[in-house]
Amino acid sequence: MSSESPKRQQILLVTGMLGAGKSTALRELEDLGWEAIDNFPVRLLQRLVGTEPTEQSLAIGFDCRTRGFVPETIIELVKKLIDRDGIAVTTLFLDCSGHELERRFNETRRRHALAHDLPVAMGIAAERELLAPLRRWADVLIDTTHFSSNDLQQRVRELFAANAPRDMTITVSSFGFARGMPPVADLVFDVRFLDNPHWDPELRLQTGLDKQVGDHIRKDPAFESAFVRIRDLLLELLPRYSAQGKTYVNIAFGCTGGRHRSVFVAESIAEALRKGGFSPTVLHRNLGSRTAEMIEGPQQS
Repeated sequence: MSSESPKRQQILLVTGMLGAGKSTALRELEDLGWEAIDNFPVRLLQRLVGTEPTEQSLAIGFDCRTRGFVPETIIELVKKLIDRDGIAVTTLFLDCSGHELERRFNETRRRHALAHDLPVAMGIAAERELLAPLRRWADVLIDTTHFSSNDLQQRVRELFAANAPRDMTITVSSFGFARGMPPVADLVFDVRFLDNPHWDPELRLQTGLDKQVGDHIRKDPAFESAFVRIRDLLLELLPRYSAQGKTYVNIAFGCTGGRHRSVFVAESIAEALRKGGFSPTVLHRNLGSRTAEMIEGPQQS
């Protein structure tokens, strides 16, 4: 019998003051892999979760505009949900100073839901009084008074990325410069400085996936030092990209035709990244293209 405790479904309730950043927080959670639902009628929460929890993490947004919004009732409902096995519930409250909220509403020319025909400051004051029980009860409080959107996104990542179900997607690709640059690439490495197997008649029809081609490239005196530097650079950058919330990273290696050097280096780097704890996908754009001497150009002496 396993000693590990069963995995619980993560449910994050996101609420707070209008204009404090709920939509921004939910978008960031969605990018992290949570299933995000905004303006959900909280009274239907137990029905949404169902009798059998799943592994899908849910981020559920609601505020004073949500139908049936009664803070005391919501708290009692969530307490019942917390008692259920297989579920971990966290409540995030987003707050902001009244002065800053008023500035945001005036800047966007939005009407506060509780202000009606009164000044926006009165709507904010009424909302703050209404939400006071939720603010006191919430597990996590983020004050966005001095936050930019990027600051809030970063804070959400710091707090909830560890529970995110989705890792950063890394693609390592090869391509041929003679057939155009890749349309989307975050990092592009030109490996045309390596000795070209194309000029060896025995290797020309092979590709960077073949051992003989790999052995040929490895013999280039520049290969080892360049490979180590590129590998170490990527192992340093990728965790930082992940910490900044980057969802996709495309690393591209280009040679002339896209069949030999770029393919071998892409495969080698992908293997090094796997050893470093990442799970890259490898794509070879021009591997099936026919080599042509007029594309490769004359061999340099």
